[in-house]
This record gives sequence, C-alpha cells and structure tokens, in this order.
Amino acid sequence: MLEAMLDHEDARVRRAGAFGLGALAGTSSARRLEMQLEVEEARGGYDAASVIEVITEALGHIADSSARSGLLRQLERLTGPRVSPSDVNTLARALWRRRHPELRPAVARALERLPPAAVASLRGLSVLLEKSPGQLRAWAEDVQVPVALKAEVLPVLEEEVPEEWVAVLPAFISMARALAPSAVPQLRGDALSFCERLFILLMLDDKRLLTALPTEARVQLRETARTLVAAKSLRCALWAATVLQYVGQPGDVPLLEAHRPEDATFAEVFDRTIQVLRRPLSR
Repeated sequence: MLEAMLDHEDARVRRAGAFGLGALAGTSSARRLEMQLEVEEARGGYDAASVIEVITEALGHIADSSARSGLLRQLERLTGPRVSPSDVNTLARALWRRRHPELRPAVARALERLPPAAVASLRGLSVLLEKSPGQLRAWAEDVQVPVALKAEVLPVLEEEVPEEWVAVLPAFISMARALAPSAVPQLRGDALSFCERLFILLMLDDKRLLTALPTEARVQLRETARTLVAAKSLRCALWAATVLQYVGQPGDVPLLEAHRPEDATFAEVFDRTIQVLRRPLSR
C-alpha cells in the first residue's frame, strides 16, 4: 500500500508513503525510496522537492547500509549552480545520521563542485566526519577557526548529538559567551548566527543535553542567555528567554521584565520564563 502511494499524483500522498516506508525501514524500503528519489528528481518542481525532502529524511533514519549508499548516490547527483541550500542541508543531516568513514571522500568531492553559498551544512558535516569528539572540542576552542565555520557545525548536530559528543558542548557554550556581547547589536552576522544555532541545538533535546552539562557550562550558558535577552534580533532574544527557563535564576526576572517585547505574542515567551523563575521549587 505504501509503495502504491508513491505513484499517486498528489504530492501529499507521496510524502505520506515515503514517511511510512522510512518507518518500516529495511533493505527493501531503502531501495524503493531510492528509486522514488530519482523519479522525483526527474519530475522537478516544488511538489517534487517536498517529497525529496521526506525521502531523504527517511533514508537518514533507516539503519540498513543500503540507505547510506542511496544517500551517497544522491549526493553525487547534486551538481550545478542552482542547487538549493535547503536540499543540501536536509541531505547533510541525513548523512550525519548514517555517518561512516566512507562518506568523507564523497563529501569532499561535493564541496569542490557545488557553489559555496549552498554547502554550509556540508562543510559542517565534513568537520564532524573528520574529527573525534576530543579533536572537535579543541577545534571549537581554537580562536583561529572562523566563527562562521563553527556555526555551520551546529545545524548538523541538531539532527543528532551522540552520547560521546555531548562533552563537546561546553566548548561551544564558552565560545557563545565570548561572542554574546558583539551579537547583541546585530540583526545578522556570524556571532549572532552562532549563538542562535547553539540555543536551538540545546533546546531540541533540552532534558538530555542540559542535564549532562557540568555546572560551569550551565553558568556560562545562563550568562550568555542573560546577555542576549537584550539582542536587537528578536528571534535571538526569544531563544535566550527560553533558555533561561532551564538555567535561569529568580534574580533574572528584573532583566526579563526590562527587555520584555511590546508585542503580546512575543511577550508571552518572556512571561512564561518569568513565571517559571518565580516558582523555582516547582521547576
């Protein structure tokens, strides 16, 4: 039934079929999804692109080695100046889930042939594939490494932070604390992007990642969030306020009240954090 859904003219039905096959997993599902991937690539257009995204994510969650091979072949087919950054990002995240040393040459070749503006997530994936957790921590602490490159690693890690990589996060938090003052006046920029992506990464798996942080890292994360609730970028300020729900203290309430947005919808995020911090014993 799921395979038949992939032949439907409605892209919504094809997306549902692809998602279902990904949930079933196995070699046969991976092969059928790869076949459909080529069909959608030939079809083109917005609807096909939406199906390709679901297929790519499904292949990333199938543990069978044939799924990784299918993703590699998809990577090899990406070419030309019109490659979409969103397509590359989805593929990079799926490849990170199916990480293996054999991916490194294919990723290196893609970085050489694809336009630089489209491959930020692939550069981040390349760093993660090349380095052990210990090496990545030293890399994150190295002030000679451009902040923009460090920021490219974080969206890939959003897909999955393996247990052995959790210990790397304090290095990124320390970097964010150092960058936060310069990020406050920015509406866009490398420092702002880095801090936002780090907040997002931590909040996507907050119970596991924040619990695992050592005390010093939690203190630094709180300092970073306190600084960035005053950010000119409202998006960053909202993420900072959300982070304070988990690492903040009652003493942060006056700061949140001082920078509470005027818009009622956005103000709700600050109000929620204020309510949490005023009831510390219930947290």
